[in-house]
Amino acid sequence: MTEMTTGMSPIQTAAFWSGLLVLLLVILSIRVVLARQKHRVVLGDGGVPQVNVACRVFGNAAEYIPVGVAALTVLAMLGLPPLAIHGVGAALFAGRLAHAVGLNDTRPTAGRLLGMVLTYLALLGAGGMLLVHAFV
Repeated sequence: MTEMTTGMSPIQTAAFWSGLLVLLLVILSIRVVLARQKHRVVLGDGGVPQVNVACRVFGNAAEYIPVGVAALTVLAMLGLPPLAIHGVGAALFAGRLAHAVGLNDTRPTAGRLLGMVLTYLALLGAGGMLLVHAFV
């Protein structure tokens, strides 16, 4: 961790990772727009494999990132230590980034697998912490 991130409050830590995740989602969305423009597709993927891949990369991120941002927010609201929130945020961000890069290939890739493992670890960790702290 850098000096900038070590002195953060729980809510600042959640904001940091949420901001990065939202920006990643926007970048993936722009890639869909650019692919559609390049291949002159107005709606959906138009049957163009490259547009389909861009849509799925964005769609997959859009399925996981909002849940992760919500979990980060509630963890911060509960006052969990910034280190725990950094762990969830970093794993989720790295997982979504690795998955997005790995999904750009039509074959299964190590990046895709690593991305899902990190995403699941982040969400399972967050879910576990939320459940424990619901009763503490």
